[in-house]
Amino acid sequence: MTTDKTQPSAVRKAEAGAPAPRTTLLRALTAAGGAAAVVSTFLAWTWTAEFPGDLTVYGYPGGLQLLTLVLGIATGVFALAALDLKGLRWLTPSGSTQALRMLALGTFAVTWFTVIAIAVDLDGLVNLEPGGWIAAVVTAAPVATTFLLPDDSRPLRRPEKLPSWAEILIIAAVFAIGLYVVNYGIQTDADHPEPFLGYLIAVGFAAVALVKAGLISRISELTSSYRSVTLVAALITAIVFPFFQDKSSFTELGVNIAIFATVALGLNIVVGLAGLLDLGYVAFLGVGAYTAALVSGSTASTLDVKFPFWAAVITGGVVSLIFGVIIGAPTLRLRGDYLAIVTLGFGEIFRLAMLNLDGTSGPSVTNGPDGIPNIPPLEIFGFNFNDDHSVGGLTLDSNGNYYLLMLLVTVLVVLIFSRAGNSRIGRAWVAIREDETAATAMGINGFRVKLIAFALGATLAGVAGAVWAHFQSTVVPEQYVFAGPVPPNSTFLVAAVILGGMGTIGGPLLGATLLYLIPKKLEFLQDYQLLAFGIALILLMRFRPEGIVPNRRQQLEYHETGQLDVPGATGLKDSAVGVTKAEA
Repeated sequence: MTTDKTQPSAVRKAEAGAPAPRTTLLRALTAAGGAAAVVSTFLAWTWTAEFPGDLTVYGYPGGLQLLTLVLGIATGVFALAALDLKGLRWLTPSGSTQALRMLALGTFAVTWFTVIAIAVDLDGLVNLEPGGWIAAVVTAAPVATTFLLPDDSRPLRRPEKLPSWAEILIIAAVFAIGLYVVNYGIQTDADHPEPFLGYLIAVGFAAVALVKAGLISRISELTSSYRSVTLVAALITAIVFPFFQDKSSFTELGVNIAIFATVALGLNIVVGLAGLLDLGYVAFLGVGAYTAALVSGSTASTLDVKFPFWAAVITGGVVSLIFGVIIGAPTLRLRGDYLAIVTLGFGEIFRLAMLNLDGTSGPSVTNGPDGIPNIPPLEIFGFNFNDDHSVGGLTLDSNGNYYLLMLLVTVLVVLIFSRAGNSRIGRAWVAIREDETAATAMGINGFRVKLIAFALGATLAGVAGAVWAHFQSTVVPEQYVFAGPVPPNSTFLVAAVILGGMGTIGGPLLGATLLYLIPKKLEFLQDYQLLAFGIALILLMRFRPEGIVPNRRQQLEYHETGQLDVPGATGLKDSAVGVTKAEA
């Protein structure tokens, strides 16, 4: 449609898609509501410091007020981006309305959660200061305005080309913000549940908003274009993590996350690439741990040997490889549920065997339920991992030492996974996962390919188990079960792979991080912890079945994107209808 230049300018703007005055007013009101929410965080919300975070100070936000502050700023910024303010259009490639709704709802939810928590913890609304009432009111206004806005969702637009230095700075800023967000969640007060629950609410709404705006997809495009820069930024972010922790227990949490993320990445070869449901994978972690404990010179070891650390790790990986071949050779001819049942049985057999090799029920090898304690600390080239060390004026304790060691192991596992997945054997794994019958018809030896995947996954788990044994300084059979409230267990590892994103590198790493961190922070729920955890998993599988970091193929399978439609089919159909009507 051509536009007549003699028409009034308002008409031409309307035909060109310019927002109506009412829409512009609503977006401006939303921006003002975000600014009001920010201002409210500089007021006192309660009169007593008994509520965690000290919300009694005027002029300085603290505790949960920080979450309202950040979400209020984000609401205002995205509202200005919706007004096509130059320089902010980059933030909303898929539209702004749905993202604004999520941010406004997040600001409202965090603020009202805080207000209600103050009333519950301190026994009454009388404990609220005027700032708390003001915050509750002003955060409700943007919610109303965003639901009056028309939906402006659109296909992802190609962004304006930015200078290379600007795009690299954006990648660096993304990782810096990610490090801060993770640190904030880890360092929330463990004695009070309110800070972490507010953190979960804020992160949940913010993540959905970024997805709705298309910003996550845009950042993914950037990281794909600058792969080397992204890898360097990710590595630097991971290295500096222990230097930003106030307590040693926070770094210990990072060590455990790194170990289980590495094991989950090894399982991703079996489940994500080859499509083999292994429910006893935690047993290979135990094989590596027990092997390293027996050969590392522990006073409780029944073997009178003492290997250096590198030899103990290799031994743990090799023994796990052997067990993987022994278990896989007779069982990988099975498929589906039958294979899952057999691997589940192997996991239970391993745990019971470790219990019975106590010198009474069987040979004296593992000391039965007492396990193998007193595993000596690691020492590599004179560097004792149990001692504190100073790096650049900063102190690195034993947990920090083990974290950096585990980070090195994680990098090696990521490299192996990446190389294997992009190799000829990796493509064969994917073919077997998609359709084993068709892959076999094309000349792929399905049994051999699956056995290689099973053995490689077992080896990586054994290496991680050897490091974990030295970090824990003891191994006991109860650590290696199918399911339980405390990881590691096979259920936890499979969930980390599936929920994180099968067949990807970042998926299992992120999945293991969330599945380990969230239950740790929800320990205050006690008997209701697994209930809350289960509800969260159900919601995630309902709204994100392809995983948090989806594989492109699975994303197309789980969602109707229209990319498989025949080009021009709709137009041909419309033409045929038009001809029929004309003939009539």
